[in-house]
Amino acid sequence: MSDILQQLEIRRDEARMGGGQRRIDVQHSKGKLTARERLEVLLDEGSFEEFDMFVAHRCVDFGMDKQKYPGDGVVTGWGTINGRMVYVYSQDFTVLGGSLSATHAQKICKIMDMAMRNGAPVIGLNDSGGARIQEGVDALGGYADVFQKNVLASGVVPQISVIMGPCAGGAVYSPAMTDFIFMVRDSSYMFVTGPDVVKTVTNEVVTAEELGGARTHTTKSSVADGAYDNDMEALYEVRRLFDFLPLNNREKAPTRPFNDTPSRVESSLDTLVPGNPNAPYDMSELVRKLADEGDFFEIQAEFAKNILTGFIRLEGKTVGVVANQPMVLAGCLDIDASRKAARFVRFCDAFEIPILTLVDVPGFLPGTGQEYGGVIKHGAKLLFAYGEATVPKVTVIVRKAYGGAYDVMASKHLRGDFNYAWPTAQIAVMGASGAVEIIHRADLGDADKIAAHTADYEARFASPFVAAERGFIDEVILPHNTRLRVTRAFASLRGKQLKNPWKKHDNIPL
Repeated sequence: MSDILQQLEIRRDEARMGGGQRRIDVQHSKGKLTARERLEVLLDEGSFEEFDMFVAHRCVDFGMDKQKYPGDGVVTGWGTINGRMVYVYSQDFTVLGGSLSATHAQKICKIMDMAMRNGAPVIGLNDSGGARIQEGVDALGGYADVFQKNVLASGVVPQISVIMGPCAGGAVYSPAMTDFIFMVRDSSYMFVTGPDVVKTVTNEVVTAEELGGARTHTTKSSVADGAYDNDMEALYEVRRLFDFLPLNNREKAPTRPFNDTPSRVESSLDTLVPGNPNAPYDMSELVRKLADEGDFFEIQAEFAKNILTGFIRLEGKTVGVVANQPMVLAGCLDIDASRKAARFVRFCDAFEIPILTLVDVPGFLPGTGQEYGGVIKHGAKLLFAYGEATVPKVTVIVRKAYGGAYDVMASKHLRGDFNYAWPTAQIAVMGASGAVEIIHRADLGDADKIAAHTADYEARFASPFVAAERGFIDEVILPHNTRLRVTRAFASLRGKQLKNPWKKHDNIPL
């Protein structure tokens, strides 16, 4: 018996070494952790339970029968993060460059199936050279099997991808279908075709970092939701995000202990909005002053900065936040902002996370670039997302809410549950000067008349009280009491039940 136990330990030690000490040293020399070290950081100490440690590939072509490693380049299993279950896979670059084989894919598919059956999120740590060329179509089939699991798991359990090395070719599509993607600066990249192929086909000379690095995907393409300086920081931030999320679509997000009071008064909010209606201010200040302990986990912070998205807690409960940012493009909605916010709203709705919308939007960004790029359809994505969402929705109009953008930003007409406005709110078809130029075109040569018409328009339309008289605004609230009013609103909506008409699925304007 002792011989058998000793043999087991020997085989386990061999599997834990991955591609061997030399390759582990190379991984460390690049400032990267190994697949198992990453799981040790991500998961609670001692919680990891591994599956398929001894699985090996079955390829015999091109001398592959002499290159077999236990685990076949990916470590899979489950563990806990702050005591809550999560399924994980971590690709091992020390084993054949982390390349995906048929058995490698089967291991990933197995834990994804288990995650859906048991109602727990999936976190994938990606560090792979792509499909294993020696296996040909078997490797491609393995990718497609993983893609299908991503599709089926979408909206059932949260899926998080962390790109911690190369991710190229077909490998990029699995992370692209997950809910959140995070990258590591200077050591991770994603692209469909690499720099060499790009140069051959298009004659463009570009580095891997420029083509698909963390900066590119967080500021230009919006593929990634965030980027961090090293493996450790990325994994700790994923743990932090995980604490905001429910385990699946049938459970509520966790309630965390909090050291804050719902009735906290923030007197500084009374002076947050400048007297000049065209002067900017930082909307993130309002978000943080509403949140428990000022904790705001921002999503896609470096992309479409004219709108903020992310998670806060109120009374220890997760709330998704969408907020126009007057510091950038005056808070206008454009193509990028609409896509960013629409995806976030749909995630929140899929996982029963209430949505708080903070509004200061002068309209949609005008121009041929926007129209040619399809701002109509992209703006409709955000409209569609809010309109189909059945979760509790609380909206606060802080300043401007003009034109169609007023409708889009979780208005009462899109089944907003509580719609508040500050006294500084301006709710109208457009700004007073533009409206007067249209309505009173005949008086444009008379400055006194135009000034009088402008003042009249502002009094009659550019205030929250006309909308309040119509019932489109439930209450005009004092800025310093916003946290209290919003917190109480969400508390009253915890039992909300609302269902959309039966359908196989909707047809969102993609």
